[in-house]
Amino acid sequence: MFFDVALPDGQGYRHYKFDNNQAGFSALLKVLSSESVVVMEASGPYYLRLASFLSQQGIGVSVVNPLVIRRFCQMRLSRAKTDKKDSIMLAKYGCAEKPALWQPPKEHEIVLQQMEAILANLHKEHTAVNNQLESFTSSGMLDKKLEQLLRKESAHKQGLIDQLTLEIEELAKKHYSSLLASLESIPGIGRKTAIILLVASGGFSRFSDYRKLSSYIGICPRIFESGTSVKGKARICKMGMSGMRAVLYLCAWSAKRYNKACSELYGRLLAKGKAKKVALIAVVNKLLKQAFAIATKLTIYNENYVRKPCF
Repeated sequence: MFFDVALPDGQGYRHYKFDNNQAGFSALLKVLSSESVVVMEASGPYYLRLASFLSQQGIGVSVVNPLVIRRFCQMRLSRAKTDKKDSIMLAKYGCAEKPALWQPPKEHEIVLQQMEAILANLHKEHTAVNNQLESFTSSGMLDKKLEQLLRKESAHKQGLIDQLTLEIEELAKKHYSSLLASLESIPGIGRKTAIILLVASGGFSRFSDYRKLSSYIGICPRIFESGTSVKGKARICKMGMSGMRAVLYLCAWSAKRYNKACSELYGRLLAKGKAKKVALIAVVNKLLKQAFAIATKLTIYNENYVRKPCF
């Protein structure tokens, strides 16, 4: 495997291709200056090894959402799609936009992310097995041996889910015990959701305000208006984590009943004629705002809290 690099040289861009291993990383280091900032796409887990190596060597690293680079290329009417061209567009984006520097995740953050990914996959597999069992059973012609096989597989998947869930909780409590207690004090947010939020936000250290976290998850509202004639419906910007959106959406159903601020918000929006789904998304954003404030201040939820006026 290889990775491509483009470096500005005053007149254009010099292109390099390196092996995607330790030797290639060391070779890249030789063509970089100490003031260099390397911009790369967040391509799943594949960027992490190189980004961590460069960061350890004192080289600045910026990790950018691939969708941002895609839009950047479209703005410049770039039609070519090659590794060389992609590296040049990344270099141009870095020079033009000066993206924020990346902070290496801690080891336990990486482990929790991997465990959550495996757990999500196990849930899908468990659901698939159970659906198949139910479908075959409904036919009334399921072979006994096949039924035993499917039930055994379902039980095995459930055992793995239970074991991994327990391990995730233990690791989260080891590193985030105070944050977990704070988040779980919010009506509508349980242990599972609290852990998912902690994993996604790196213990609420990756985002400077709740709006950026909301955007990362993909539940920030997107307004579609232009002039006086174009007034489309406001929708959420689904460019984030679909699994987390689903979990938070379920939390909103509980929050609109038991969380005072969320309940009042939900009632106000319905009274204004807003659709229930729109009101629930607003509740999700309210929950995120509460979670961010409580986690960053390490306090406990207080339904009677009133913000002091600023003068």
